[in-house]
Amino acid sequence: MSEANQQDSSIQDPSALKHVGQNDSCPIAKDATQNGAPYQVERVVCTSKKFERDIQMLGLKIKKHEENIKFLKSQKNSLDDSILDMQVRLGNYHSSSSPVIKEEDHTRVKSEEETFEDIIRHEKSAASILCLLKTRHASQTPHLALTKDVLGIVAQLGKLDDDNLSRLLSEYLGIETMLAVVCKTNEGVKALETYENDGSIIKNSGIHELGISIGRQLDGRFQVICLENLRQYSGEFVANDPQMRLDLLKPELPDGGSPPGFLGFAVNMINIDTDNLSCLTATGNGLRETLFYNLFSRLQVYKTREDMLQALPCIKDGAVSLDGGMIKRSGIFALGCRANINVKFPKGCGTSNLPVNYLETEKQIKEMKWKAERIQEDMQREQALLNHAMSSFDEKKKEFVKYMVERSSYSTQRAASDNTGQDGPIQI
Repeated sequence: MSEANQQDSSIQDPSALKHVGQNDSCPIAKDATQNGAPYQVERVVCTSKKFERDIQMLGLKIKKHEENIKFLKSQKNSLDDSILDMQVRLGNYHSSSSPVIKEEDHTRVKSEEETFEDIIRHEKSAASILCLLKTRHASQTPHLALTKDVLGIVAQLGKLDDDNLSRLLSEYLGIETMLAVVCKTNEGVKALETYENDGSIIKNSGIHELGISIGRQLDGRFQVICLENLRQYSGEFVANDPQMRLDLLKPELPDGGSPPGFLGFAVNMINIDTDNLSCLTATGNGLRETLFYNLFSRLQVYKTREDMLQALPCIKDGAVSLDGGMIKRSGIFALGCRANINVKFPKGCGTSNLPVNYLETEKQIKEMKWKAERIQEDMQREQALLNHAMSSFDEKKKEFVKYMVERSSYSTQRAASDNTGQDGPIQI
């Protein structure tokens, strides 16, 4: 066979061209022959090795993902065991708690019921619809796409021990904000309402459809607050405080003294259930440093209107006084008779009488549950990567087997061709 014929034969095998890329690093000597075979034999060896390397790499990926899943499962099991142990300890505490705590619980529940009734009186509000849904279908609400991301209504998410202060702060926020729906993420906000291409609201979906189904048609606008979009408090917290109050600098008068009658910051006077103190957002923040910090910022609380007015030089984010004084923000005063906001924060839950280790245990349980949820998400991601790697591994093995079968068939035909004296390549 002439040199030209040999070159033609070496480039007409489609399977060889199909499986070997231009960046193949295997060196090939074009004039190399083995038992009279062209250098194409070298290309077969290179391609086979490349397949083997790819399969080996995929096998290592599979092993890595399997080890990651095993490690994550071990971490989650450990957290679950710790959570169970802590819950048992809290259960033992409740079984031996004094009647005083039960009395406070009764008062708290009664106050929460009053707030609930005040909300549902606003019949055409989103807040009343969601409250009724939670009451009538409590077991289903956390699993509904519409409501699973809804944390609650502003008026239900904070508590105050002082009824007068509760009414005052409710008036400061206004009824629209007190009835605002609080969602954890943007996805929860999107689920509440959908729109046509022209921007009009689709009434047979979202919360509008829900309202119709329970006999309460939503009317007008309603406010929704998304926690993950709020500016979060970035400072420190009060040390060893079970309520995780914000460590805010106390106001100072120009002469360096403390203003008389200053009682504290509104954001720290709100009592928050331990479930909502931390780990509500993806970054692990709770209601105080997200929702209530944005609603009240550094709103100051004074004993009297006179005290508040004397402290004007150090009031920047507004102030209120227990006798009805109100400054919305620096330079803007709210005068006249106090408004009767018929939705207020419920009475505090008496957490001040609980032992510190009880509250700390509840906080640890909440944090552990949050960590367990993050680990579960990591496990799901690793499982998806493992499934993809195993699929790629199986596919690559099939390609390799197919390639070797094709090469074996080609070699058999080539050998037969050589034995019969035929010239030129055999197409496969």
